[in-house]
Amino acid sequence: MKYGLFLIISMVISTTFGQTENQSNPNYDKALAEKLGADDYGMKSLFLVILTSGDNKTDDKSLIGESFRGHLENINRLVEEGKIIVAGPLGKNDNNYRGIFILDKIGSIEEAEELLKTDPAIKNRLLDYEIYNWYGSAALSEYLPASDKIWKLKP
Repeated sequence: MKYGLFLIISMVISTTFGQTENQSNPNYDKALAEKLGADDYGMKSLFLVILTSGDNKTDDKSLIGESFRGHLENINRLVEEGKIIVAGPLGKNDNNYRGIFILDKIGSIEEAEELLKTDPAIKNRLLDYEIYNWYGSAALSEYLPASDKIWKLKP
């Protein structure tokens, strides 16, 4: 049952608040939903990647600099291809989590792993990763055009 927990939670919420039948959305845009690959709930299967610290503890500033410059270039390439729709670093934490990606247009965890191995920081083991199936809003990719209009300085 792929989305069983989500459906159970939705049913509990509907029953609790007296909504026993599905309600249709007066703002529904069929063409947009199809373009984004949305199901009837506006959701779709994506992959959540949590970047972690890798096992390479080098002090080689040249390797580190080149790897992370390539890491950012790789992110930009994958954004242009529509495969990364969310990316960003995390603040300091006890789990050594360094950042996240949300991947789209990926068919399997194995395909996601192959994609991640194109990242120089991962190749050089400065970063590692955990991948999870994630059921999220199909509209996430729609923020990307706006995000390109609000940055002042390129990192």
